[in-house]
Amino acid sequence: MNVSYQWLRDYIDLTGIEAAELAEMMTRGGIEIDSVPSRNLGVTQVVAGLVKTKEKHPDADKLSVCTVDAGTGEDLQIVCGAPNVAAGLKVPVAVVGAELPGGLKIKRAKLRGVESQGMLCSAKELGINDKLLPKEQQEGLYILPADTQLGASILDVLALDDSILELDLTPNRSDCLSMLGVAYEASALTGRPLTLPEPAKELVPADERAADKIKVTIGNPELCAHYSARYIRGVKIGPSPLWMQNRLIAAGVRPISNIVDITNYVMLEYGQPLHAFDAAKVAGGAIDVRLAREGEVLVTLDGKERALEPHMLVIADAEKPIALAGVMGGLNSEVTDDTVDIVLESARFDGGSVRRTSRQLGLRSEASARFEKEVDPARVLEALDRAAVLIAKYAGGTVLDGAVEAGSASLEPVVVTIGLERINRFLGTQIPSLEVKTIWSRLGFPAVETAEAQWQVTVPSRRNGISRDVDLIEEVARLHGYDEIPTTPIEGPTTTGALTKPQAVRRELRKLLAGAGLYEAISYNVVSPARAALFPQLNGSAEGAKPIPLAMPMSEERSVLRTVLLPSLLEAAAYNQARKSNDVALFEIASVIHTAEETLTKLPTEKTRVALLLTGNRAAEAWNRKAEKVDFYDAKGILDSVFERFGLADRIGYSAAQPEHFHPGRTAELTLELAGGAVSIGYVGQLHPDLQREFDLGDTFVAELELAALYPEIDTAIKYRTLPRYPSVERDLAVVVGIETQGGALVAAIKEAVGELLESAGVFDVYTGERLGADKKSVALSTVYRHPERTLTDEEVTEAHNRVLTKLEQTFGAELRK
Repeated sequence: MNVSYQWLRDYIDLTGIEAAELAEMMTRGGIEIDSVPSRNLGVTQVVAGLVKTKEKHPDADKLSVCTVDAGTGEDLQIVCGAPNVAAGLKVPVAVVGAELPGGLKIKRAKLRGVESQGMLCSAKELGINDKLLPKEQQEGLYILPADTQLGASILDVLALDDSILELDLTPNRSDCLSMLGVAYEASALTGRPLTLPEPAKELVPADERAADKIKVTIGNPELCAHYSARYIRGVKIGPSPLWMQNRLIAAGVRPISNIVDITNYVMLEYGQPLHAFDAAKVAGGAIDVRLAREGEVLVTLDGKERALEPHMLVIADAEKPIALAGVMGGLNSEVTDDTVDIVLESARFDGGSVRRTSRQLGLRSEASARFEKEVDPARVLEALDRAAVLIAKYAGGTVLDGAVEAGSASLEPVVVTIGLERINRFLGTQIPSLEVKTIWSRLGFPAVETAEAQWQVTVPSRRNGISRDVDLIEEVARLHGYDEIPTTPIEGPTTTGALTKPQAVRRELRKLLAGAGLYEAISYNVVSPARAALFPQLNGSAEGAKPIPLAMPMSEERSVLRTVLLPSLLEAAAYNQARKSNDVALFEIASVIHTAEETLTKLPTEKTRVALLLTGNRAAEAWNRKAEKVDFYDAKGILDSVFERFGLADRIGYSAAQPEHFHPGRTAELTLELAGGAVSIGYVGQLHPDLQREFDLGDTFVAELELAALYPEIDTAIKYRTLPRYPSVERDLAVVVGIETQGGALVAAIKEAVGELLESAGVFDVYTGERLGADKKSVALSTVYRHPERTLTDEEVTEAHNRVLTKLEQTFGAELRK
């Protein structure tokens, strides 16, 4: 909201308070002022002058030699190149010695041999934004009204001797979206009285009744509580007075015509949007506030055709919609130069309805910005009367008797009870009762003191953001002065801040994966339906989960919430490889969303997962080595190091698996051993070759794990142990087992057979061949035995090793290879 300081002085005496000082007071009072720019960008000694004669320059086709009366007592000769200069026009004249924006100083000069004693100015040369000017003033000289006093300073004529307060309003202060609202605020801060317009006293209606010309009905009272209209006949369309144009330009609004300018002026003054219809274009003299009907369209004032939907509130006549309620009028009822009679509307529309229509159509206006925040119901009729008075005065219209209304203008006032003790306890102050009563008076909040040392405060309807006692306490605080509130030591128990366990686990996991050489990716949590359908064993579709579509997606590629992380990493890897970044190592920790419902009736399930991706080379080619490509064991090794750090290495199992979109022979399912049995937590493996080709990737290895099952089992504290003092004993064995027997199962059986004496066990070779048979393989295993407190004897090791052989034979039918 841009507020003209000079305009504000119409309502409150600001003598002795400069614009910058008032801005500081308002900022300290809770209304932030971003800046206070001056409208004068460096104009001096520019006056209003009359072009008495215009002659063609003898040596230049595009120049004119003008005789100008600038009110100095003698005529000036000025050479001008503007195409619209003409005798009889009044224009801004920069006399010799004047200065214009940009540091341009006006001196006597000769142009093509003809002396020039000044300069005739355009709006742009005076530093005025020509985009805010009427179209006829955007090119050439700025043409002043014929009644402009000669010699008057252009700073006074165009109100350039003014400052603009640029308000940065929070949503709860929509009352300051009007000049009167800012005036109330300035009055409360300064303690000075207000002088407000009284349109009801100025209005002189004709004997003819407006109700005989128009009828108003409201079809949806829940969306329009009050609608009022006046009928004004015999208007003459033309430019609005210069003082009004100056104020509109200062507020950032372009003047158009007297009728439109008056509705905009009153909207800025009262915060109540208005709209004028050409009465001849309102079919049947009927106005109906209703919902749009299926298939209806409306061409709005910006010239665009809008397809209306049944939830959109419209203003309609007997045949068609003529305006989008609270947003913009229709071209089919626009006031034009041929308009004679107008219907002037003022209404209170539901803010939510206006906001929804405005957002859906991408059509935001000054009116919608105010209706969205709810207008003051007490000003609907007052603003209508104010505009009617101005139209009668500046457009020659005759206002018919009475406003035609539908709905109710009354609103139950908000009364809040609050006591002095509660105010001071909240603020930590000792504000006396007299000061609080003075604050209620300055705010214009009628307050009745009760016997219980409390006030019953009636909140004016213009302050619709106040409904509770804490809102009133805030008003007291800002009027008393935030700087005057003492610092109060904090009392009571304190709680040391800390990360929750899931937060600590995710933070440590990021460190581990980054330390392993992976880069963290942060990708969109919305994907295409095709991407969401990948990896059904991970995305939940195998269990009946469905992706959740967005109501208003940006595009098909970003239309559903993702149920799996890996497709996002695949897109990132393909993007990098397309730009010659071939060695990609990424991870992402993020949430996925699952639901089993076709239509959401309850909150979906949100799960936190970690995913990683490796493709390209593990080590780049160098003079002493060849390039080494990543493989399955790089991905598995990263996971093993994570599980080792989290103390889960002995409880994680890997088993061959063939989930969809993974390589059928190079993929493992990960399980976590719990008290009730093993649970699946995810997969690690190579992408299926078809999917690799789809993303134009080479061999790519991925993993995605569920973190929820890991959280309670992880101990993030680092545990230390002493280096072993006693020697270990290593024994190797090779056993022949069935081809389907997994090495992990053999290692698990060894650990179960030996117990605490076993330090480690692992597979170091696998052999298959004709000598063993097609259904057999030889697995070579290495075992390491150690006792933490003494040296093992050969007998103890031999006994333990024999238990291993027995266990493998009984469990897997294993035979010792000879």
